[in-house]
Amino acid sequence: MVVEDEVPLATLVGSYLERAGFEVTLSHDGARAVGTAREVDPDVVVLDLGLPGLDGVEVCRQLRAFSDCYVVMLTARSEEVDTLIGLSVGADDYITKPFSPRELVARIQAMLRRPRTTPRPASEDADGSEQHRTFGALTIDPVGRDVWCDGEPVALTRTEFDLLATLSTRPQMAFSRSQLIETVWGPTWVGDEHLVDVHIGHLRRKLGDDANQPRFIRTVRGVGYRMGTGS
Repeated sequence: MVVEDEVPLATLVGSYLERAGFEVTLSHDGARAVGTAREVDPDVVVLDLGLPGLDGVEVCRQLRAFSDCYVVMLTARSEEVDTLIGLSVGADDYITKPFSPRELVARIQAMLRRPRTTPRPASEDADGSEQHRTFGALTIDPVGRDVWCDGEPVALTRTEFDLLATLSTRPQMAFSRSQLIETVWGPTWVGDEHLVDVHIGHLRRKLGDDANQPRFIRTVRGVGYRMGTGS
């Protein structure tokens, strides 16, 4: 689904996606886009940040109330604040105008190739079923894609879950941003690796995790992140 008020651009993006084999729905109005998304249940939404009326941020907020589709945010400005605002409501990726429609198609294809389960760790049961992963008050079910913290379910976006699940596959291993990008976003992803930092920030807020006194996700200076709080 492409949500863009510039009709020629929306049509151009839609034509590239259709040529790549996607079924495409176009919308040029934020408020209508939310209703249309409920009807068509898209796998990916390409969403312009600067929509008139109901802007991209609010559309994304409303989408996240009923859908875990991937969201790629389009922004006409490169300032970091726009990126952070867009991602704070659950966008999985962003691209700045002007952009190459081919690059956008490649990013979407990479997103949809992402596995919905993570590599099986050594804690796997003999029958091949993976156990829940527990880190203190945090429990991760990699098969059911559920997370509980302090006994309460935690609602994560697909990307947030994939990031947490990847970190949890190798407790105490420090993952670099580039390793996390390659695993979660895919090897063809191109952009600012600090996208990882934004999503880690979202995870910490949802898990009630303080970066200065982490319970679950620890920053490894000069490297990236790892699960656990040990030195």
